[in-house]
Amino acid sequence: MHDKRASTVTDDVVQLIPSLRAYSRALIRHSDEADDLVQETLMKAIANVGRFEPGTNLRAWLFTIMRNTFYTNVQKRIRESPAAADCASLQAITQANNGSYIEGQRILKAIDQLPEHHREILVLVVVLGESYEDAAIICNCAVGTIKSRVSRARKMIIDQIGVGDFHEIF
Repeated sequence: MHDKRASTVTDDVVQLIPSLRAYSRALIRHSDEADDLVQETLMKAIANVGRFEPGTNLRAWLFTIMRNTFYTNVQKRIRESPAAADCASLQAITQANNGSYIEGQRILKAIDQLPEHHREILVLVVVLGESYEDAAIICNCAVGTIKSRVSRARKMIIDQIGVGDFHEIF
């Protein structure tokens, strides 16, 4: 019975990988490191699948594992000497120049420039569609804190890129 439950949860975890990737990119700016965070999260989730309580929110459970793993890794990095952050192999060679790409890049740049706690919450609630309640569980804070951070993050984005067409997005 336990193996069947673990198999079902594992299948559900696989379906959530795109959301995990999106959330990891909100936490980490370099895609390779973000992918590593997803992989580490999945390994921990699968290794601890017996701790997941059926009937609870699997997505929130995974996001909590990811967030905790991220902050643990940050603490480890503080103690270690970082590698060259501006490695030439991480820089794009060419950029597309069509209008929607450029506008999308403006939005991504504005999100990227948000303070970390605002960026994380904005991605969870606005981009990934988490409820305020689930985001509060994931981030271990009050629902009111989540709501105020989303509101402030939206305002910062709109102030930076202008109201125009983007007001409807945020």
